[in-house]
Amino acid sequence: MADDEKPWYAGGLAFACTQCGHCCTGEPGFVWVTDEEAGAIAAFRGEPVEEFTALYTRKAWGRRTLREKADGDCVFYDRQKGCTVYPVRPPQCRTWPFWESNVETPADWERTKADCPGSGRGELIPAEEITRRVKVIRL
Repeated sequence: MADDEKPWYAGGLAFACTQCGHCCTGEPGFVWVTDEEAGAIAAFRGEPVEEFTALYTRKAWGRRTLREKADGDCVFYDRQKGCTVYPVRPPQCRTWPFWESNVETPADWERTKADCPGSGRGELIPAEEITRRVKVIRL
């Protein structure tokens, strides 16, 4: 790869999750899940997948997404306990904050750092890993 093809974050970006919940709460959005991912969460919770799917997911734009509480929080986020399905959270959650919309430009990363207290702090994540995470959720 030529130098001019390297991402602007070629030196890596710092991130350490503070488990603040900012990425799990607030404005409504979509947390996309496949049938396999829904099955893993259902198994983790000890629930039949059909019941889990009916109670905790919905269809949007021809895909499946986790439901939200009335206040916009993820259905699996507890403000005292944090994510109640953390070990089996969907890839979209696992790859935060390294989404294309957050790292496309330095300005996007600055905006992300303003919203996410773990962004810009902690362990330096190499560019290759950031790019891998971006590609995980790019559909």
